[in-house]
Amino acid sequence: MAALNFSEIAGGGSATSSNTLINLLRGHVGFPSLLLLRWPNTSLLPTRLIEKGSRSVLQHPSIAFPALLYAPDNGDLKLRQNMASWLTTFYQTAPPISDDRIAVTGGASQNLANLLQVFTDPVYTRNVWIVAPAYMLAFRIFDDSGLKLRAVPEDEHGIDIEYLRSEIRKREDEAQSQVGSSEPIKPHRPWSKFYRHVIYAVPTFSNPSFKTMTLERREQLVRLAREYDALIITDDVYDFLQWPASLTAQDLSLDKAILPRIVDVDRYLDGGAEREGADGFGNSVSNGSFSKIAGPGLRTGWCEGTSKLAFGVSQTGSSRSGGAPSQIAATILAEIIASGDLQRHVYEVLQPSYGRRYQKMVTAIEKELIPLGARLPQTDRDVVGGYFVWLTLPSGIESTVVVQRAKEEENVVVAQGEIFEVPGDTKHAGTHFENDIRMCFAWEDEDVLGEGIERLARVIRTLQREQQDGGAQSAQSSMQHATEASAKDFW
Repeated sequence: MAALNFSEIAGGGSATSSNTLINLLRGHVGFPSLLLLRWPNTSLLPTRLIEKGSRSVLQHPSIAFPALLYAPDNGDLKLRQNMASWLTTFYQTAPPISDDRIAVTGGASQNLANLLQVFTDPVYTRNVWIVAPAYMLAFRIFDDSGLKLRAVPEDEHGIDIEYLRSEIRKREDEAQSQVGSSEPIKPHRPWSKFYRHVIYAVPTFSNPSFKTMTLERREQLVRLAREYDALIITDDVYDFLQWPASLTAQDLSLDKAILPRIVDVDRYLDGGAEREGADGFGNSVSNGSFSKIAGPGLRTGWCEGTSKLAFGVSQTGSSRSGGAPSQIAATILAEIIASGDLQRHVYEVLQPSYGRRYQKMVTAIEKELIPLGARLPQTDRDVVGGYFVWLTLPSGIESTVVVQRAKEEENVVVAQGEIFEVPGDTKHAGTHFENDIRMCFAWEDEDVLGEGIERLARVIRTLQREQQDGGAQSAQSSMQHATEASAKDFW
C-alpha cells in the first residue's frame, strides 16, 4: 500500500466511525500543509504573559518606539542578553554565553533557510546529511537551496557516526575524481564561508524518532565535522521541554539541561571552535525557537554559534534590508524573560503538563501495545521530553495499513513512518520506516490519550488476527494441494 498524503491522513477524520476524533498526529483539519506542524494544546499558550509583556512594552515610549521600528541586524539587544543569561543557567555553560553569540531569528525554519543562504553553495557544498527519520518539513528548505539530501540512520546512541563517516569519505573521493570545477558560484563575502557538508539533526528528544543523542556521540560528531569541514545545524527546540522518564514521577520539573548541546561541545572540545588555526566560524550552530515554549504564532527564535557565525547570520540579505525579523515580538519576549515569567511558565506549566501527557500515553502503550510486540526506543533513559513518541509496530504490521484502518475504523489519527524518510535515499535498512508510526501527546487533552492508544491497539489486534487467519487458510490450502499432488502421483 502506498504512503498516504497529508490530506488522506488527517483530512477530517473517519466518515464512518461513531467515535470522536482523537488526533495523535495533530494539526488543523482543512489545511494540509499544516497537518504535521508541531502544535501545542491551546490551554498551554501563555496569553496572559504575552498580554503583560505587551503592556510593558507599549506603555513606555522608550521601549515601544524601537519595538515598532526596524531592528538591528542581529536583533533586540535585551532579548539577546536575556537569552544568553537563561541559556547559561539552563545548560550550565562555562564561561557564560555572551550575547554576541546569539542572533534573533524568525524562528527555527526561517533561520535554517538563512543559514543555508549564508553558509552553503549549491556547487561547493557536497551534501546535506540528515538524521533519519527526519523532520520532513525541512526537506523543502534544503531543496530551495539546491542541495542534495542524504539520509543517515540512527542507532540507540543517536546518529550512526561510522555510516556517516564512510559515506562522507565516499563523497569526497568521488568529488576529487570528477573533472570540472567545484568552485563556489556564490560570491565571497567577508562575514561568511561555505562549508563542504551540512549535517542536520534534532539531537535531544528528536522529532520524530523521540531519541536523544548521547554525549559521546555528540563529541564524535563534532570531531567528524571538523575533519570534513561540515556545519552541524541542530534544531534544539525541545530542550526546555523535559521531565523524568519514570511513569510514576510526581515532580515533573527540571530546570537544568540533561546534556550539553552540540554547539556547547564545539565550544569546549579539543580547544574549542575558536582554537588556534581554526577559522573562527566553528562547526555547529544551535537553532532555538519560542514556538514550543511561548507560541508558534510569535514567529521568533534565536540561533547561537561563534560570534563570527552569529554575525554572518545577521548579514543575510533579508536582515540587512529590514533588520532582524519579529522585532516587536522579540521586544515583548525580552520583557517576559527579564521578569522570569516565561521561565516559570516553562518549568511550572509546560514541563508538568507535557510530562503528565507523556505518562498517560506511555502507560497505555506499555499496557496495550508492548504485549502485542510493539517497541519503544531508548527505554533506559532517565529524562525524556519533546512532543512525540516513536513506535515500532509488531512484526509484519505495516504502518500504512495501521494509519488507514485506525482512521477509518477508530477515528484516531497517527503519522506513518514513511513520511519521515529522506526523499531519494532509503537504501539503507535504517532509513526506511514502513513499520513505524509517530504519535503526538502535545495537542489532545490528557484524558483522551489513553483511549487513543486503546483504539490503536484494537486495530493492531484485528490485523494480527487477520494475519493468523490468512496464514491458517494459506497453510490449509497448501496442505490440500500437497495431498492432491501426492494422491495423483500415487495413482
